[in-house]
Amino acid sequence: MSQLSRLISILTLLRSKRLLTASELSSKFDVSVRTIYRDIRKLEEAGVPVITIEGKGYSLMEGYTVAPVQFTEKQANALITAQHLVNQTNDLSFATDFKDAMTKIKSVFRTSVQEKSELLSSKIFVFDSNYENISSNALSEIQIAITNFNYVEISYKKINDEQVSFRKIEPYAFYSTQHKWILIAWCHLRNDYRAFRIDRVQNFKILTETFKDRKFNLQDYFQSCSYDDK
Repeated sequence: MSQLSRLISILTLLRSKRLLTASELSSKFDVSVRTIYRDIRKLEEAGVPVITIEGKGYSLMEGYTVAPVQFTEKQANALITAQHLVNQTNDLSFATDFKDAMTKIKSVFRTSVQEKSELLSSKIFVFDSNYENISSNALSEIQIAITNFNYVEISYKKINDEQVSFRKIEPYAFYSTQHKWILIAWCHLRNDYRAFRIDRVQNFKILTETFKDRKFNLQDYFQSCSYDDK
């Protein structure tokens, strides 16, 4: 679970009027007590009035509520349309995470907006004449590695090559073309930036070890070279 998801879950639990201890939260989210302390500080820095009761736990200040989010019909339609496009990415992790996010978002739609968005969804079709049925399940995890500067180990199979190579990479950026996600990363095998199709990553492992940011710029990369499956 990402830190943002955990913070939202902790806030939800606190809003249920429960008195929660750091140990309880640590066990529930399978993180250290120290991590929970940092999460509570993050909520406080964001303006959430968390009350610490010595020896008992945490609670929210009486009367605190989170303002409801309202979506216009156009905004709801944009999200519904985006969901249809996301389903064409062929990455199971990304599509699943987006679907889960949409379930939460739809829960705050007004009834009239919800009904119209469901009607629109049934009237949207996305066709692709160049469809290639190769799927992946790594996008969401590697996105987390990018923002946390974690090394990633991958087993990679190039186009028209039966051999699988092992790479240790520093992931920096993604772009999408023809419904395929391309990862730009510093490859320690080639000692240079390389482009990898996510659907050709056979296996991957996110390492706890972090790397120093090389200040990669995607626009500069595009100007210097074109995509080549390395």
